[in-house]
Amino acid sequence: MRIPSTQALRALDSFARHGSVWRAADELHLTRSAVSHQLRLLERDLGFDLLERIGKGVALTPRGQRYASDVRKALTVLGDAVTRHAGTGVGGSFSISCTPGFASLFLCTHIGEFRQMYPDVALRILTPRRLDDVSNADADAFIAFGVGNWPNRAAELLCEISFTPLCSPTLLNKVGGFSKPADVLRANLLHLGDTEDWARWLALSKVENPDPEGGIFFSDMNLVFSAAIAGQGMAMGDELTSGKALAEGRLVRPFDIAIKSPRSYFLVSEHAKATHPVLDAFAGWLRSKLAESIAKVMADHGRHRLDR
Repeated sequence: MRIPSTQALRALDSFARHGSVWRAADELHLTRSAVSHQLRLLERDLGFDLLERIGKGVALTPRGQRYASDVRKALTVLGDAVTRHAGTGVGGSFSISCTPGFASLFLCTHIGEFRQMYPDVALRILTPRRLDDVSNADADAFIAFGVGNWPNRAAELLCEISFTPLCSPTLLNKVGGFSKPADVLRANLLHLGDTEDWARWLALSKVENPDPEGGIFFSDMNLVFSAAIAGQGMAMGDELTSGKALAEGRLVRPFDIAIKSPRSYFLVSEHAKATHPVLDAFAGWLRSKLAESIAKVMADHGRHRLDR
């Protein structure tokens, strides 16, 4: 049985206690649209209606009220567990070097949960100049993107990545849609550093006479996605770091064709720090969040294919 995300469950709990989306949004430090989105996702995952419209407002259905009551009890149990185990000796300062794209597009959207679980940890997030750089002496561990070859370091594979073209709905409508892979050449190709990913995808898609050398080049994945979301071109991205933008409809995936990256995300550290209590706690939490996110991406992609 698939367990709904804790963010969605917290949105339901807050809405049930306050009776309004805007008060729940204020408590959770989210926008009203974000809370509404979480509630809709929760309804979809559960397969039954939690809310019903009453006049100009919304309220919980009887079944929604019963489920919210159970959720409140479960969240209380989890909160008590955090309190009981907060003083287990996992604490102190710890610095993680993380690639800019993974840091901003994935890690920063979940990191508050780790802080809640381990309030005695003062976590510092750093970003390297190169995606595979593990040389920063100020970092205790690294989330690096590479082939796994870091001599004299402990390296744990976190997740493999596949790239596929992504664009904004605005661009999709502007060009009249993409019916075949060669249609991507009607838009600007957005590159991260070099043309390797686009060249491989165009070759796999059997696009004749491609010119991946054109387009716009960026040094940071955040800039690539910002340009794509703004409708400035087609980005080559993965569904892990772009999952939030895809779920919110800011980006769309026009094709099912994807290329497996020769590089992957790894958790890297010196052998002497591999058993550090904070690193062990962080690694366990990160594995759990990645597994949850990857499962959601696969489920959403499966539903998307059925819808088509």
